[in-house]
Amino acid sequence: MANKRNYAKELNTLIETFTHEEKRPTLLLHACCAPCSSAVLEKLTAHFKITVLFYNPNIYPEAEYQKREAELKRLISEMPCTKEVALVDLPYVPEEFFTAVRGLEHIPEGGERCFACYKLRMEAAAKYAAEHHFDFFTTTLSISPLKNAQKLNEIGEALAEEYGVPHLPSDFKKQEGYKRSIQLSADYNLYRQDFCGCVFSKKEREAKAHGEA
Repeated sequence: MANKRNYAKELNTLIETFTHEEKRPTLLLHACCAPCSSAVLEKLTAHFKITVLFYNPNIYPEAEYQKREAELKRLISEMPCTKEVALVDLPYVPEEFFTAVRGLEHIPEGGERCFACYKLRMEAAAKYAAEHHFDFFTTTLSISPLKNAQKLNEIGEALAEEYGVPHLPSDFKKQEGYKRSIQLSADYNLYRQDFCGCVFSKKEREAKAHGEA
């Protein structure tokens, strides 16, 4: 059986290769929400010129989407390290998510439905990165203990081949990343949602809260 790759270590090794370059590489960073973005931005802004991409058609309902987007904008405006960070928000089109996960609606959280959702959002990032000539792209999603970092990186590497933009390897939860995101969320009084984002995860969370099977 092959050894599991240490994506956090791979990222650190990559960063070391251009730490002393005068010009920072450009990074298109897909962001799911402010709490997940906080520690990632703190870690990466010294090494990359970052543009954050907010593309999350999975989020339900629209009011939740707007709340998460507003919190991300506020975080970027308030963190000292994000003065040069740009933000791009793509249109909110929930139908894009429902099309991507059609036939997978009843699969439990963490399975193939989530993987299809990862790909939908990461492909938007890869496409945008290619169109705007970024050096790298990646996503904040791996900071969550509930997200499959190996699958995220596998999807990212496949998209890198397809779109011609290198995927930045990452497992941001490692090396105290998730713990730091919790601390920064408290420091900035960030809204922390209690479900992943989609209507299916919301229903699953509500069912568990009511003790349903």
